[in-house]
Parts: sequence; C-alpha cells; structure tokens
Amino acid sequence: MAEIKAHEFDAFLKRRAREFRIFLVYGPDRGLVSERATELVKMTGVDTADAFSFMRLDASDINADPGRLFDEANSTGLFGGEKLIWIKGASADRGLAEAVSGLAENPPPRAWVVIEAGDLKKGANLRKAAESAAGAMAIPCYADDARTLNQLIDEELASAGLRITADARRMLQECLGGDRLASRNEIRKLALYARDDGLIEESHVAAIVGDASATSADDAVDAVLKGNLAGFQHAMLKVMESKTPIFLVLQGCLRQLQLLDLMRAEIDGRRASVQDAINAHGRHLHFRRKPVMEQALRNLPAQALAAEMNRLQHAVLQSRQRASLEDTIAMQALLATTLVAGRGQGRR
Repeated sequence: MAEIKAHEFDAFLKRRAREFRIFLVYGPDRGLVSERATELVKMTGVDTADAFSFMRLDASDINADPGRLFDEANSTGLFGGEKLIWIKGASADRGLAEAVSGLAENPPPRAWVVIEAGDLKKGANLRKAAESAAGAMAIPCYADDARTLNQLIDEELASAGLRITADARRMLQECLGGDRLASRNEIRKLALYARDDGLIEESHVAAIVGDASATSADDAVDAVLKGNLAGFQHAMLKVMESKTPIFLVLQGCLRQLQLLDLMRAEIDGRRASVQDAINAHGRHLHFRRKPVMEQALRNLPAQALAAEMNRLQHAVLQSRQRASLEDTIAMQALLATTLVAGRGQGRR
C-alpha cells in the first residue's frame, strides 16, 4: 500500500517524495492538510505564478469530467518543462477516484498532481485509489498530539530567538491543537508580542493568545453554545477574514455538543450537579471554556442536544457530498443551533 504514517511526513518529504507523481493529502485537520499540500507543491519546483505550468482545480471540475485530469497531466506546456495540478475540495468522490486510478496506472513523467481532501474513511473510493496505486502516495493528517505541539512550539520560538517557561508552555498547549495552521498562527502572534522580552511567561500567553482566539474557530463555537446570535455573526466574520475554514467551526461545535451530551447524561442519570459533571468529563477543557459549557448545559436539555448533534452530523455529511456548498451548509446549520441555544435561555 502506498501510504505513510502521519508522523513520517517530514522524512518522506526529504527522502522519497520525488519518487511519486500523485499525492493525496487528507484528514480531519484541514490546516495540516493545507500546510502539507503546500510543502509538496514547493517540493515540485514548479512556479505557481506560471499559468502555463501551474493549474489549480476544484474536485468538482474532475468529478464532472474524469478524463480531464488525464488530459491536463499529459499535455505539454507552451514552453515545455514540468506541470503541476493542485486539486482542492476533494471528498469521497467516485469521479476523481476513477481519474486517479487511471492516471496512476501510467504516471505522467513531466507532471505532478497534489490533491487536498477532507477526512476520508478507510475504504473510501479516493483514498483506496491512492493507496493501491504504485505511482501515488496517500498522506494522512490528524490533529497534533502533545509531542507534536511541543515540537511546533519549539520550532516557532527558536526561529524567533525566544524561550518559554514550563508553566507558560502548558498554558499555551491548552490553547492549541485541532488545526495546524491555527496553532502555528497563534504561536507566531505570541512570538511577535513577546519578541522584546526574550522569555515568554504565563502573562504573555494570557494576554495575546486569549485575545487572538477571537479570530479562531473556538470563539465562534462558544457563541453558538451560548446562543449569542450577535456574537456568532461577529465571530464568523472574523473567521472568514482570517481565512479559517468554516468547516472547523462546524467540526468543533459538534465535538463540544458530544461532550455536553456526556455531561448531560451525568446530570440526568446520576443526579450530579452541573459543576460535578463538568469536572468529571471536562478535565481537559481550557479554563476559559468551562463557563461556556456550564451555560450550555443550562440552556440545552437532553432532547435539544440530541437534535442539534443530529443536525450538525447531517451538515458534516452534506458538506462532504457537496464540497462546493460546504461553507453555506455549515453556516446554516451553525446559525440554527445558535438560535436553539438562544431560545433555551428563555426557559430558565
């Protein structure tokens, strides 16, 4: 099978990447998918500013005409040289999977194909096509664990010539994870804020990372759970301005609802208090988020939680099936959940 482990990417990029012509980069961490696809694009050496050598396509373009990928990859540029085709927005697409399978049977010697996809389950058409082809490589991207986050922090702070205390590092780690680009951007903001101090302490993290999170998916998720319509609209505007994928808000909100469901079962089934339920199931919650979860538990009874989890799960499925409408589908679902949570405040 032509697939590497998530942690093997850096070594693969340095030593083996040029042995392949087709790359499928996929996984739930959209930021890491984008970052690794960008590194592969740089590795090819093709000038992305050259319209004759570089082509950016949406997966829907290939699904509508699977033969187009073969034609584009095997065509010769006006001035010769190698070509690069960068495809975004892929999911479990049968048309694209067929195109990859066909192209991988006889990989183009003068063209590179980089495909960005969302979270593909094992056995999904596109993932299976890349894994089973000798000329293609499937590259998974999962959320950073504690070890990877530490490496990311060390890498960014070392390049800025900064050190960090142990307590500040722990505090910073609590604010990171889930999306590589968002995590990297938070660390860079922190480094810029503390560049004249030499040593990063807890006060630096609290001051700038907490403020920067207003442009992250977390702030939008919190607004949804609180039923704060104005806050949701303001947070989503910042999410879009920062180029953060709206899907991350949808995904993050669904995870928080699932956690709330566990807490709700503790409250309703064992007669636990709201605080006890949060302590039992929210040990890894950042301290800033515990009041949000407490408010959501008071706003959303078990039936409402089940209905909203179902709504967001359906939206995730729809966004994968209709990639071109992903932002619209996610926004509509999140807005509906915000309104439901907001109505819950009136029941208290």
